Amino acid sequence: MKSSDDHRFELLVESLTGYGVYMLDLEGRVTSWNRGAQNLKGYTADEIQGEEFSRFFTLEDRRDGLPRRLIMQARTLGRIDSEGWRVRKDGSRFWAVATLHLMRDEAGAPVGFAKVTRDMTEQRAAQQALIESERRFRYLVEGVVDYAIYMLDVNGVVTNWNRGAQRIKGYDADEIVGRHFGAFYAPDDRAAGRPALALATAKAEGRFEGEGWRLRKDGSRFWASVVIDPIHDDQGRLIGYAKITRDISERKAAEEALAQSERQFRMLVEGVVDYAIYMLDPNGIITNWNAGAEKIKGYNASEIVGQHFSKFYSPEDRAAGLPLQSLHKAATEGRFEAEAWRVRKDGTLFWANVVIDPIRDEAGRLVGYAKITRDITDKKRVQAELDQARERMAHNQKMEALGQLTGGVAHDFNNLLMVVGGQAHLLRSKVGDDPKAHRALDAIETSALRGQDLTRHLLSFARRQRLQTTIAPLAERMSGVRELVATSLPPNIDLELNLPGDLWPVEVDQGELDLAILNLAVNARDAMPTGGRLTISARNTNLADASSELSGEVVEIQIADTGTGIAPDILAKIFEPFFTTKDIDKGTGLGLSHVYGFAQQAGGDVRVESTLGKGTRFSILLPRSHGEASTKALLAEPSAEVGAARILLVEDNPDVADVATGLLERLGHQVRVANNAATALSALQHGAPPDLVFSDIVMAGEMDGLELARLLRERHPNLPVLLATGYSQAAENLGGEFRILRKPYSLEALKAAIELALSEVKVGAFAKVVPLLPARKERKA
Repeated sequence: MKSSDDHRFELLVESLTGYGVYMLDLEGRVTSWNRGAQNLKGYTADEIQGEEFSRFFTLEDRRDGLPRRLIMQARTLGRIDSEGWRVRKDGSRFWAVATLHLMRDEAGAPVGFAKVTRDMTEQRAAQQALIESERRFRYLVEGVVDYAIYMLDVNGVVTNWNRGAQRIKGYDADEIVGRHFGAFYAPDDRAAGRPALALATAKAEGRFEGEGWRLRKDGSRFWASVVIDPIHDDQGRLIGYAKITRDISERKAAEEALAQSERQFRMLVEGVVDYAIYMLDPNGIITNWNAGAEKIKGYNASEIVGQHFSKFYSPEDRAAGLPLQSLHKAATEGRFEAEAWRVRKDGTLFWANVVIDPIRDEAGRLVGYAKITRDITDKKRVQAELDQARERMAHNQKMEALGQLTGGVAHDFNNLLMVVGGQAHLLRSKVGDDPKAHRALDAIETSALRGQDLTRHLLSFARRQRLQTTIAPLAERMSGVRELVATSLPPNIDLELNLPGDLWPVEVDQGELDLAILNLAVNARDAMPTGGRLTISARNTNLADASSELSGEVVEIQIADTGTGIAPDILAKIFEPFFTTKDIDKGTGLGLSHVYGFAQQAGGDVRVESTLGKGTRFSILLPRSHGEASTKALLAEPSAEVGAARILLVEDNPDVADVATGLLERLGHQVRVANNAATALSALQHGAPPDLVFSDIVMAGEMDGLELARLLRERHPNLPVLLATGYSQAAENLGGEFRILRKPYSLEALKAAIELALSEVKVGAFAKVVPLLPARKERKA
């Protein structure tokens, strides 16, 4: 019968369900089996009793003799611990931890074995997972080459070292493990206690992070990003530090380069004074301001930053929404550029070139605008002056071309008038008292005189009119203006004159001046059909207009009316020959052409200002003359009576030659005709010598009339020569070298010129003024 102690022991063994507890005989056969063994290995007690415990081992272990070795070791040692894979009844495996004890009887003789087995599969799996994790972590740390990852003990001594640390700092593990990490700091940092401070910070705050210069093994420096984390055990005791270091020298250099670039760019922008460079936020608010902006716009940064940039626009532009339109265009089109007037702080305007560029972040979002403004007021002014100069040049070229055309026509036109007027004069003595014939001749002569005026205007415009100029104070020259103009004005137009007595002297042809003023007065009269005021004034002035060819001291004659004015599109054409806005029977379009030509030929200019409905003001500018003043030229009179003379007429136009011959014969002279210079020279060598040579200047052949006259003066110094021309460019600078009779000439003018030429030879006189018929006072413009 079992004792109570044995019973309690059996109950204890049966209650150990987590352990397989069973007995073996000395041969290794199962003699007892608890419930824990059944649960662990799957066999019931009846199934396993008497079976060898080797069946719990894997086939590999049985072949290797492991069960028998364990029995032998247990008999020898009294106890043996083992672990390994074991096999359940169903063939599945589990990791077993087992102890095999040798049991002895009271006499000490071996009687069997006690075996305790525990299933440790889960624990082994966890342990293997931890080992694998540690191995992988070790591989990870060792494989990282861009970071120095290593451990420090509580005193800062290096305890391990990865390949990244070796690459970055240059030490092998056996060179640095066991040394203090302060070796990586510069001497001045070590002296300042920075290594200890880093560890203290990590311990106190749970982390240390910073950047600074560190040393490699070779003494070179690198810029390091450092992180130190404290490491605690399961009880929270500090056992060391984990330290990660990264070489960010390239990033540091890039940041410093960027910072330097930004500093230089900021200095550049701040140093620019010819451009206003500033930023706007997306709403147009000014966020910064450079020195150029302050110089151009007048605001300092404290006055304008935070204000809307529309402050620089005029009220009209702001009302029209131009500031917001410019931002919208910059945002949608990528750029806005324009030129316009902008407003400074003091309210003055300047002409600005403006560029606005949108600024976007990395995601493409609009974050503001860059705005550059340049003051180009001077450039605009210069461009305007250049445009005006080009317009003046184009106008002058146009006028010069027209002048050459009209001057070229004048010679032939005057010859035609010479024929018409001369033949009419010769016919008058042959028609008797027939009133119809006389009326017809009157009409012909009137038309010829009118054609003569037209030719004179054309020549004046072309600056080809041969002038008889004298120098005298302008007040004296203007003495007859009231009488000259008043006769052409109706009663409903008031004439006002303002002609100071201290006007400077000018050198002009009095007749041309009178005619220019008369032309302007007649135009003013026609511009005031319902009446008004015509003001003629003059003043001394000094022109300082560098953009004009005329400058210095001038006398300005102004003819102003209160009439209808001139439209802007017409104003540029008024001086062109035959341009007129009047009806076809109200004017020729040559009056203003004559004024223009007269002013230009006198070395001056004519300018006009006009406003529709308010009137027009013409200004004739004549340069002041510093020459010696002279009295008004008087018509020369022949000093003695001259009789019939032998005259050699040199004229290549047969019609003109016939008229001239008829007029000369009517004056009682004997005439021989030569149709060119060579024939004239031949005639002088044969027959009776002439008393006078009367030659046209413009002739066909190798020699014109002027060259003939000079040759005759050389060969026959006592032979008088009288020249005639309707227009000749060769006679422009002739001066008083020869007496010239202007075509078309009348019988009276021809008589006076011949008598003067012949009398000069007889008395040795050299007066060169040719008497012409007085100019008619009334001429239409």
